[in-house]
Amino acid sequence: MLPRFWRKIKYRYNLIGTKCENCNTYYYPPRNLCPKCRRKSKIVEVKFSGKGEVLSYSVIHEAPENMKDQKPYIVALIKLEEGPIITAQLVCDSSEVKKGMKVKAVFRKCGEEGSAGVIYYCTKFVPENL
Repeated sequence: MLPRFWRKIKYRYNLIGTKCENCNTYYYPPRNLCPKCRRKSKIVEVKFSGKGEVLSYSVIHEAPENMKDQKPYIVALIKLEEGPIITAQLVCDSSEVKKGMKVKAVFRKCGEEGSAGVIYYCTKFVPENL
């Protein structure tokens, strides 16, 4: 169970971006101004569905020290249903991943910090059928 303080920070455990209501373009990470509409932009906060598809990916065999226990791991370009393309870790066997694969966002452990071993979490993706 996550401490209440951390659960209340919506950006920490949700995939939050923005949408320009003037041109219906979605952005991640969030923006304060639409680069297409400029002064006419009407930016609102949006919680993304977390569903998307793999556009491209790379299997990482050599990892930094804090990720050695996860190797090999997959980093993918994922196009969200709403349109933005993000880079994120894909959690599945490297033999399963392919371009066009449907995925969904999950929040998983990313690592530990400091001598106290404080655990921190981040957005990762898994195959949609899991």
